[in-house]
Amino acid sequence: MILIPAQIEGISTRKDKTIRLTIGTQEMNPNQSADLFRLNQQFCYLGIKEEPFAKDEVAEIDVLTSDINKKTPSQRLRGILFVGYEQDNEGYKDFTTYYLAKMEQICNHYKSKLI
Repeated sequence: MILIPAQIEGISTRKDKTIRLTIGTQEMNPNQSADLFRLNQQFCYLGIKEEPFAKDEVAEIDVLTSDINKKTPSQRLRGILFVGYEQDNEGYKDFTTYYLAKMEQICNHYKSKLI
């Protein structure tokens, strides 16, 4: 974890409704700078607080993990269906139509197994 005293220098909104933050740091030693540069273009979490983090807060934050690079089961299924569509579109003109038809088939398959 990197703890850096900083100041929010700018906030702007984006088309996709996300927010862009511009943050200015105080001077950093070479190790802190290297740690920060290693995170360039990486997904990470940012904690912002007006006063320094207490030791117990740092400990809580330090154990948090991200599952950002893990797909949910539904995302995995959609990806599998997309590859299936690319290999054989079965006459469907677009993936959305193919996806909806396949999902309906899957739902009907499992509904038929219910008592």
